[in-house]
Amino acid sequence: MNKENFIINELERNLTVFQSMLENNSSEESLFKPSPDKWGLLEIVCHLVDEEVHDFRARVRTALDEKQYPFHAIDPVGWVTERKDLEQNYKVKVAEWLVEREDSINWLKSLENPDWKSTFEHVDFGLVSTDHFLANWLAHDYIHIRQINRTKRAYLDSMTNEDLAYAGKW
Repeated sequence: MNKENFIINELERNLTVFQSMLENNSSEESLFKPSPDKWGLLEIVCHLVDEEVHDFRARVRTALDEKQYPFHAIDPVGWVTERKDLEQNYKVKVAEWLVEREDSINWLKSLENPDWKSTFEHVDFGLVSTDHFLANWLAHDYIHIRQINRTKRAYLDSMTNEDLAYAGKW
């Protein structure tokens, strides 16, 4: 299996990982923030939607065909406030992300002989290949899987007020 197929398969597998981690959380848990400067689950899932549509899928499209899909700047951190992420409906945003990820997978699998080495000039990172964005898309998943786990552990800690050291080193 080549690395692109491996990455696409992992992105698809992560659909169920995120679904399992994000669905069926209480309203209290979805709004919980480990600290004022950390995102809660609602902010994370809103960010995942933004990144799926406006960053990674868009960047791969741009790298494959810059004429048809020109580069558009994004502001993921600024969007949290601008788009009022904390006022969004958690369940709706989770469902939206699941649909967008499925759309991404279907699109990636539909590509016929894509030039994974094709590039475009990114304003901040210089000449960047499609391969680069694809690999970073998967790395981005892993970052947020870790972040969701940390947030859920912090919620457990605050909810139970128990010493969690017996569970193992965190």
